[in-house]
Amino acid sequence: MNETPTQNKRRNRPPLSNEEWSQHRRIQTAALIIIAFAVVLFLLVQARFLLISLATAIILFSLTSDVINFIARQRIGVLRIPNWLASLFALALITTALLTLSSILLAQVNTVLMTTLSYAERAPSAIASLFRWMGEDVEVAVLNSLRSIEVSGYVRTVAGQAGNLTSATVLVILFVGFLFAERIWFGTKLNNFFQDEAQAERVSLIIASIIHRVNYYLLVKGFVSLVTGVMVYVVATLFELELAVALGVLTFVLNFIPNVGSIVATGMVALVAYVQTADATVTTAIFIITGVIQFVNGNVIDPMLMGRALRLSSFGIIISLAFWGAVWGIPGMFLSVPIMVMMMVVCSQVPTLRPVAVLLSREGLPEEEQDLRQPVKTMGRQNSKLRETG
Repeated sequence: MNETPTQNKRRNRPPLSNEEWSQHRRIQTAALIIIAFAVVLFLLVQARFLLISLATAIILFSLTSDVINFIARQRIGVLRIPNWLASLFALALITTALLTLSSILLAQVNTVLMTTLSYAERAPSAIASLFRWMGEDVEVAVLNSLRSIEVSGYVRTVAGQAGNLTSATVLVILFVGFLFAERIWFGTKLNNFFQDEAQAERVSLIIASIIHRVNYYLLVKGFVSLVTGVMVYVVATLFELELAVALGVLTFVLNFIPNVGSIVATGMVALVAYVQTADATVTTAIFIITGVIQFVNGNVIDPMLMGRALRLSSFGIIISLAFWGAVWGIPGMFLSVPIMVMMMVVCSQVPTLRPVAVLLSREGLPEEEQDLRQPVKTMGRQNSKLRETG
């Protein structure tokens, strides 16, 4: 049988040396990693509505686990409250809170959108006047550019996005309900899955640490954001701004977006003040006051309350914010820090991924395994009690 030149060349090729074979394997591994990352990124973008709802449900589930455990430990005479009843009560609580919060957000967003339409005519003139010191030509150019923007189109887009909030809320409630139904036997499933008690305990350590740190971050961030929103509402009320309530609510929500959210909230308050009053002095005073509030709460009180519970790199937070914002939009910005906390805890416990945890941590000192022991002891006791009362 005659061989082709290509087949003959392959047959006469000398075998690869160890170094060449190692380099070939590294190239192959790098190519597979790039392909896997591209596939995962594609799935994250295509299924983002479902995945955002699932991630939100997991966070809410972890926040309410302690509440369910507390309710399940209570006794009415000689009877103990069964776990299913405690889970139903917690699910009803979450449902009420989510529906109330979504209705408040929708009401405030609608108020802002309607006010935006009413401000659409005078806003370009007010903003263009800020450039008057640069000359009349610059002011006219800015004014013409702003008037060319179709505000109504953007308003319709935002209104359509806000309409998805109700669907997302219902989906989150369904996910939380399924998580509550599965929580009782999670420890048993974990042991049966790994068939190794030590490995199952190690995974429980990691999960417990993630829940503990994410819960602490959300509680502290929620408290600081609430205080900031109330203070901004008070300032807006004192200066008689029309959107005082909406500015307070949106400031509270935006402060959950690290770094960028406080800047956007401060600029939003100043812009509303200038469009409404057209007074540079009043606008400057409001801008300085809200800026000081954001700076003190975000850079003094927030780190003081966080302590060492959230040891994340500031640069890593920005990278995570940019990545998840590009993949999942605004919801991804809200979820960027909890996801980064999860990544740091997981990478710190996997030897090959520990350099990633070092880069994500603030001091380059991610937690050791002994730092996880206390949360998992509590989780183990709670799972035992759940199986007894389930």
